[in-house]
Amino acid sequence: MLSWRRNTTPATQWPAYLADRARQARDPRLQRYFQGWDLTPNTPIGEAPLVALDMETTGLDPDRHAIVSIGLVPFDLQRIRLPDRRHWLLQPPRPLLSESITLHGITHSDLANAPDLSEVLDELLEALAGRQPVVHYRNIERPFLDTAVRARVGEGLLFPVIDTMELEARRHRQSGWSRLKRFLGQKPVPIRLHDSRLRYGLPAYHSHHAVNDALATAELFQAQISRLYSPETPLGQLWC
Repeated sequence: MLSWRRNTTPATQWPAYLADRARQARDPRLQRYFQGWDLTPNTPIGEAPLVALDMETTGLDPDRHAIVSIGLVPFDLQRIRLPDRRHWLLQPPRPLLSESITLHGITHSDLANAPDLSEVLDELLEALAGRQPVVHYRNIERPFLDTAVRARVGEGLLFPVIDTMELEARRHRQSGWSRLKRFLGQKPVPIRLHDSRLRYGLPAYHSHHAVNDALATAELFQAQISRLYSPETPLGQLWC
């Protein structure tokens, strides 16, 4: 059984999990999604259709908080397809918190006529279908979506992601040199989305809007591949 909570899922486990879900998913929408997944750990990243995924939520705990906004931006290593972006405001099953309103600016009036996730799940899965999701900090998008879908259809939605924050952590937090610098008292290199983009000379965007942050993530990933990897890098080397 895969567990995003423990963050210990090796890339080699994902193909068996995805094949199992394609066979056993009961909800037809999830069944179509998993049956359409044809990317493998050996697929070169340069050949994979990609989609940047970002969410705004009422907090950080998927068991206590809820999704209020989802943004998707399809892209590949050469082009970002901004005209094909998607954005949904969603009615949360739990009240908005003042802290979350301050952070992302989505208010009760913005959500007054917003649909529940169940009403847009078809559209969302269609937009994700056949594409490799790319996120910045996988402990938001994947667990929140899995928890929300599980609450509505009785089965979850897990998939391998590429996490641009994790790629920055591998370089700036997990290497022997970075560990030594922290041991010597130096502050760790910041790896949040804004700080990571600055290291690649990318412009600052207004953050905490799902589409803006998805676009920012797509651009960051293109820069990471250009500088640190190559189009031939297999997906399995990047999967979380």
